[in-house]
Amino acid sequence: MAKRGAQTAGPGVQTLLGFDYGLRRIGVAVGQALTASATALTTVRARHGKPDWSAISRLVADWKPDALVVGIPYHMDGSEQEMTRSSERFCRQLEGRYGLPVHRAEERLTSHVVEAGLAADADKHAVDPLAAQVILQDWLQQHAQR
Repeated sequence: MAKRGAQTAGPGVQTLLGFDYGLRRIGVAVGQALTASATALTTVRARHGKPDWSAISRLVADWKPDALVVGIPYHMDGSEQEMTRSSERFCRQLEGRYGLPVHRAEERLTSHVVEAGLAADADKHAVDPLAAQVILQDWLQQHAQR
């Protein structure tokens, strides 16, 4: 896949990176506001909840996003869970490191939905970037209607 940063996308096109944060793996997707579409990119490793910031920095440098979107998980009843707080911390770290707007996207069971849709022989590591794609795609579609 060719890399396309915001500077090559054309006027009025906003590029976003989406993240499905996890304590061991972070799924990453890229999307365009103009088309309200997203594509799964990669998985970034995390160790004990600490992201591989150099890998994330390379993605930010390569794609030159205008904003970032992070899935914030909640229990089905809407209450917070431990990962809610961890994901919020990740958002604050992204804001501090890159100075970009970071949008929160409420998500519930995204990874489980993606896993259920994968073929039995599919690579389970594909779940993370596909979950990020679903998060970003949903966010883009919600905001395209405004």
